Amino acid sequence: MSGLVLVLTVFLACAVEAVEALTIVLAAGTGRHWRSALQGAGAALLVLAVTVGALGPAISLIPLGALRLVVGALLLIFGLQWLRKAVLRAGGLKARHDEAAAYERKVAAAREAGTGGRGMVGDWYAFTLAFKGVFLEGLEVAFIVVTFGNNARDVPLAALGAAAAVVAVAALGVAVRAPLARVPENTMKFVVGTLLTSFGVFWSAEGAGAAWPGSDAALLILVPVVAAVALGYTALLRRARARAAATDHASKEGTSR
Repeated sequence: MSGLVLVLTVFLACAVEAVEALTIVLAAGTGRHWRSALQGAGAALLVLAVTVGALGPAISLIPLGALRLVVGALLLIFGLQWLRKAVLRAGGLKARHDEAAAYERKVAAAREAGTGGRGMVGDWYAFTLAFKGVFLEGLEVAFIVVTFGNNARDVPLAALGAAAAVVAVAALGVAVRAPLARVPENTMKFVVGTLLTSFGVFWSAEGAGAAWPGSDAALLILVPVVAAVALGYTALLRRARARAAATDHASKEGTSR
């Protein structure tokens, strides 16, 4: 895998997770208590660093073939889930993810929750909400970095892509102090789902003992093929939805007559 492809893939995947974590922290801070929300986010990062530091090196002890088979299967599952939702949204069969609406729901839930603090934390609910969001999304970022980095034998480069994504999203969030509603998350999830699915197919096949023509260069064919299939299904769903709407309209007109 080329360094540029590795960094770009990790950056996009981690940017999606960072947007979701930032939305939760902003909701906790805006709806409840900023200091407690930031304390929760900081505590989550500390616990996450300890967890990754303790468990991350163990992954390097797994044989590369077995690692690629397991990781490829996991990426294929995650990628297909993301790609399925993105295709359904693009095809009009599933509501598009609205980061602004999600933010408002979290703010409303935070404001309705009970108050109270513990020790140095002024608002325990805000602390817990921010901690949970940052820790869980951070685990996904760590998973992306460790798995992609180990498979490409370049963890530092994968970490660079993740760090760039987190810094970019955090800086944008600090600048606007609002949910990143203008970030085309649905498009990002379509792209990331395509990439994860492609890498999942590639690595799981290699882990099972298959040899791809051209080695890593096969990804230059595999990624566009997966994207084309996803876009093809999107077009079919849009046509089916349009035909169903036209049939329903004609049926209503016939009934009214």
